[in-house]
Amino acid sequence: MSTLWPRYSAPEDLAEIESVPLADRGLPDSTFALLKRAADLWPHRKAITFLPDVTWTFGDLLRHVHGYANSFRRQGFLRGDAIALMSDDRRVMVPAILAAQLVGIAMPINPALSDEHVSELLARSGARVPDLSDPGPSTYDGELPKSSDLAAYFHTGGTTGAPKLAAHTHANEVANSWMLAANELLDEDAVLFAALPLFHVNALIVTLLTPLFKGQHVVWAGPLGYRDPALYGEFWQLVERYRITTMSAVPTVYAVLAQCPVNADISSFRFAMVGAAPLPPAVRKAFESHTGVPLVEGYGLTEATCASARSFPDAPRPGSVGQRLPYQQVNVRDGVLAISGPTVFAGYVKSPGELEPPGEWLDTGDLASVDDDGFVRLSGRAKDLIVRGGHNIDPAVIEDALLCHPAVMAASAVGRPDQHAGEVPVAYVTLAGDVTPEELRAWAGERVPEKAAAPKEIVVLDALPLTAVGKPYKVELRADATRRALHDLDVEVVIENGTVVVLAAAEAMSALEQHTVAWRLK
Repeated sequence: MSTLWPRYSAPEDLAEIESVPLADRGLPDSTFALLKRAADLWPHRKAITFLPDVTWTFGDLLRHVHGYANSFRRQGFLRGDAIALMSDDRRVMVPAILAAQLVGIAMPINPALSDEHVSELLARSGARVPDLSDPGPSTYDGELPKSSDLAAYFHTGGTTGAPKLAAHTHANEVANSWMLAANELLDEDAVLFAALPLFHVNALIVTLLTPLFKGQHVVWAGPLGYRDPALYGEFWQLVERYRITTMSAVPTVYAVLAQCPVNADISSFRFAMVGAAPLPPAVRKAFESHTGVPLVEGYGLTEATCASARSFPDAPRPGSVGQRLPYQQVNVRDGVLAISGPTVFAGYVKSPGELEPPGEWLDTGDLASVDDDGFVRLSGRAKDLIVRGGHNIDPAVIEDALLCHPAVMAASAVGRPDQHAGEVPVAYVTLAGDVTPEELRAWAGERVPEKAAAPKEIVVLDALPLTAVGKPYKVELRADATRRALHDLDVEVVIENGTVVVLAAAEAMSALEQHTVAWRLK
């Protein structure tokens, strides 16, 4: 049995895997060493296809990375320098990120961030923006990174509020990629579909670095990725054309695909990976019954590099997001999931060259339980709980009830300020059929597990707010719910650094004191 590739096809394999120390697995020292290994082993094998019709071999990819690395060196970047990358062109971003990790520290940035937030990230990291238009020679002879060197800064959080910057080492990224590659679900002939943005860790770890371990072919969508409406109309034909085996996406993507006619041969499609947000049972049921393709849940966060748990399609654990990955330890402290191990990040970037390291255990902020086999069950985000009269309500129970209605496309529940209960639950939905808010209130009230969780109001929207990678963005909904609760008062509701704040005139002070909201005078 290969030291690099243990048996890993079932939950029972975890103990045997961990009987061999990770240090003895023979992992590459850096993301560049991982790429170089792939190019040496499979120089002429297809590595990447950029839709619509550009394909690179592993040898091609290595040459492009060398070119950008030489360009960065020529522009004066050194090992500890952050290199800010901001482009929607995958043919630029894929090699540029790997080259930036070879030369310095890659810092991919969401182009949709405001100028103010981009400036804040650049100032905090000391990053400079390189010229990406003139790659250098295709042979790189510079210094190679060590496993302990910083590889990347990834910004976390939503689209408002200054994001945090999480620092990854090469060891973090290589270890996490190996943990995913080690499973036996995908062999070297597997073809992956990638469409998440490269400023998100899932795109880097799951669909760029992980396939390098086994020489797998990845088909990358165009610049808009899953945000491109045209993609859904041709998706199943792409599966047939490229014999796609799997994909990685967020639940909202699968909710849409569940409505797209399967007008092609998708027999190559073995399973689909889902993460980044809780998977509503109604979305799972709709997608799997429509396609016959199982959805395999995972769990992770940027501060633990990317992935910390994975599921097994042949050994489902209903209600679980998967078993912890090898060499990652998980426990629950005061109801909140904590993680330790080789994928826990190096820390948040506080200023150029200064990190705030995590403790021994990383507090994820996710409410969870863990069984004896290491399977994780989530029960919501601690910050998303609705606290009604001191009683915690998981918004997922409201959302699940609403999503069972055939006319409901998407649902998100939040707390609305209330003078008597502190908060009461309200829900926002998008619809694909005719139903009134009052009918939905009655529907949910009959199906939530307790009377306190019955939503007080249902608001119909054309679309629910999402982050750039498709995660539900509840801060905007909490702000709207606060506006509705305080509509009779002379106040302004704003979002500051991801927190809902009420700006009030002096005469509204006494009324505001009746509510549990953050406020200050205008």
